[in-house]
Amino acid sequence: MTRMVHVRIALSIAAIASLGACYGAPAAPITEIVGTWGGDDAGLIATDSTVHVHIGCTLGDANGPVRPDADGRFDAPGTYNVDAHPVDRGIIHPARFTGRVVGQSMTLTVILTDTARQLGPVTLTYGKEPKMGPCPICRSPEVRRKVSRAFWRGSLSSQLVLSRKERPLR
Repeated sequence: MTRMVHVRIALSIAAIASLGACYGAPAAPITEIVGTWGGDDAGLIATDSTVHVHIGCTLGDANGPVRPDADGRFDAPGTYNVDAHPVDRGIIHPARFTGRVVGQSMTLTVILTDTARQLGPVTLTYGKEPKMGPCPICRSPEVRRKVSRAFWRGSLSSQLVLSRKERPLR
């Protein structure tokens, strides 16, 4: 082979290797869980101060921020209600929210610490709206508290109208 062919081969290999390095590089690790994470019959909505989770017709809350470790794993204390729908009986359990974030994907498990009941694991995707079955997802824990208080006071009617920001997702 001629010298020119060797140069072309070497340049081609170098170009392919540099492209592979760019596209194969891992995304920057997530240092704080925020935003909407959705999946099938599950969702997580987090701000820098609160985390709200739904798995099926159950729901729970934790204080934020939740910060994954270098491997993307997290473990946060909170509370969970497994009897939230269709009638919230108000039974709140201490819970742990555990999981792992890899890229735009999260695996989440909720463990009730007083009964050892486990919900999940579920897989959630960052930026994806939760696809809830027959149970709505609350955009805000405060909305859930308002509706629950109204129900127990007997002032909740079928004509209750939530503002656009407070309407549950389906």
